[in-house]
Parts: sequence; C-alpha cells; structure tokens
Amino acid sequence: MSETIKVLLADDQALVRGALAALLALEPDLEVVAEVCRGDEVVAAARASGADVCLLDIEMPGIDGIAAAAAVRAELPGVRTLVVTTFGRPGYLRRALEAGASGFVVKDTPARQLAEAVRRVHAGLRVVDPSLATESLVDGADPLTEREREVLRVALGGGTVAAIAAVVHLSQGTVRNHLSSAIGKTGTSTRAAAARVAQERGWL
Repeated sequence: MSETIKVLLADDQALVRGALAALLALEPDLEVVAEVCRGDEVVAAARASGADVCLLDIEMPGIDGIAAAAAVRAELPGVRTLVVTTFGRPGYLRRALEAGASGFVVKDTPARQLAEAVRRVHAGLRVVDPSLATESLVDGADPLTEREREVLRVALGGGTVAAIAAVVHLSQGTVRNHLSSAIGKTGTSTRAAAARVAQERGWL
C-alpha cells in the first residue's frame, strides 16, 4: 500500500473546497486533513494537521495564495505547495514559482490530472500547466519595479495622482514618474490601461 499523502485545501469559496475535497477523496492515497478559507490560516493549519501538500487558491482574504506559498516555504520547508486557481495568468505562474510553490494548475484541470499533480509535487517534482508555461515564455518576465506595481495597484481604484501619492507615501512627481514608466512598459496610453494590463498579466 502506498503512503497516504495528507492534503490541505485553501480556498475562500466553500463550494470549490467541497468539490476539490470530494474529488481527492476518490483517490486511495490522498487524504484531505484540513480546509481553510483564508491565506493567513494556511501555515497554522498545515502545522496542526501535518499536511504534506497545500493546495492554494490565489485570491483569498488575509494574504493571497502566492504569499501563503512563501510563508509555507519559510516556516514549513518540508511541506509542498500547489497553486490551483481560476486565474491562469503567466505573471501569477512566475510569481508563484518564485515564492516557492512546487506547482501551478488551473481549476478546470481534470480530477485525475489534479491528483497526479499532488503526487508529483509531494515527490519533489515541479508541475506546471503546459499552456501557461508556454505563455510565460512568450510574455517574458514582469518588467515592472516593485514601486511601479505598488503605484499601479492603487491606481486600479481610479484615484487622482495626489490620492495615490498619499497612499504610497511618495511625492506626486515621483508617482507621475512611476506611472509614466509603467505606461511605457505596458505599451498603453493611460494609467488606468496600464493597471488593467498589469493585472491581466498577473503582475499585480
């Protein structure tokens, strides 16, 4: 009998967690030992349950799945993380792998492939959705600096330069410079368009 792999599910949608748990329960070597709805609950729940692999959604309250993957790597280095998300964006893939995730798949992955991804990640292998891997190579690396990303995140809310400057604690001139640079790097003409493109590519 093969070793049972203990799995933690982190997703803020109860229906999705339930569906994933039901699918994984059909596999004789996989056992769901914990479920959480917030990213900042992952480390504590993984430690308490003895989870081997954490399946992480990206958009969750507390901290997102990418930050949760980084926290698991820092605090529980023996635990593997697999990002399972609706948002199949190349930028998310790159950031997740940089944060220490062992794999990245989308939620419409067939159940058998998802179970196999869990096994491969547990075995120390890396699993990446092939179409996203190709897109990531085509799109290239995120060209934005951390400051440009910070300014664009605030710009998504549609505030004025003065309002953005107040939030990020920079001068209005510096904010304009960051926005101008981001607009150039995204090939857009307005800060709203730059923020939208950056978000679509998973850079924010």
